[in-house]
Amino acid sequence: MFFHNPWILFLLPLAVLPAIYAKIKKEPGARYPYAVFLKGREGSWRITGSRNLVILRVISLALIIFALTRPQAVLEDSRIDTEGIDIVLAVDCSTSMRAQDFTIAGKRFDRLEVIKKVIEDFIKSRQGDRVGIVAFSARAYTVCPLTTDYGWLLDNLARIKTGMIEDGTAIGLGIATSLNRLKNTKAKSKIIILLTDGVNNAGKISPLTAAEAARALGVKVYTIGAGTKDVVPYPVQDVFGGLAYQYVKIEIDEDTLAKIATLTGAKYFRATDTPSLKNIYQEINRLEKTKIEEKGYRQYRELFVLFLIPALILVLLEMILVNTVLRKIP
Repeated sequence: MFFHNPWILFLLPLAVLPAIYAKIKKEPGARYPYAVFLKGREGSWRITGSRNLVILRVISLALIIFALTRPQAVLEDSRIDTEGIDIVLAVDCSTSMRAQDFTIAGKRFDRLEVIKKVIEDFIKSRQGDRVGIVAFSARAYTVCPLTTDYGWLLDNLARIKTGMIEDGTAIGLGIATSLNRLKNTKAKSKIIILLTDGVNNAGKISPLTAAEAARALGVKVYTIGAGTKDVVPYPVQDVFGGLAYQYVKIEIDEDTLAKIATLTGAKYFRATDTPSLKNIYQEINRLEKTKIEEKGYRQYRELFVLFLIPALILVLLEMILVNTVLRKIP
């Protein structure tokens, strides 16, 4: 046990002030010319108790002073097992992601909207991991740096739109930008989850060159090819300015995506619908679990009540005695 405010112990001598005051104070009485008249009448237990009642006050004050020092007992240091992984989500936001071949609850959505909803669930399932987001089309940029503030992360995820930057698919540049967010971190496990629905046709960095750099830095790159293999409905504007659909075929370079994953010791997945996309992120979630034991905050147990409660009991007892059996009659 130790005291959180030990300096309050210097007030302990003040607890005896009521006793000193009672000693100095003169009690009213009567004078007798001869002591013989008082022989055998030295006093009853009530008189003795009344004279020593101040002891209760002294003890209660001392206990209150001890309570004010906040005595505490140290519990064992807590240890918390957390997931310590740095993850960058690289998301293709080229205009091909407008294809509406994914559905949620029977309603058609474009690929990017469905992917954002699945990523949102993935982010919410992480605990203790730092997660960042990179968006890419013809160029790549960091939407959100690595953070454990998942609320802020989700706000930034909502900002990703198709057509917000120059159109194209720069897979190599998307990997390279993600590596820039990971290269100087101290996490034992670092991964990139790259999702695209196209073929690398922009940027000055080859996807396989970027994958080699990831392998050198010890970063795994999980790749996901999103979209059905047949023709897909693509929204266009008709002659009247309304919404119409044109069926187009969007190619995915599965061979390159599989090589990227193999080079970095990860896996390649193909997502053809919403359930398969969810299952992929859930599988990655299961695969990437690294236990790190972190020392938590030292915990204390407050003990002031062990002093305060007896002090209050003694104060109450004194009040009862003064007004009942030890009551003084003027």
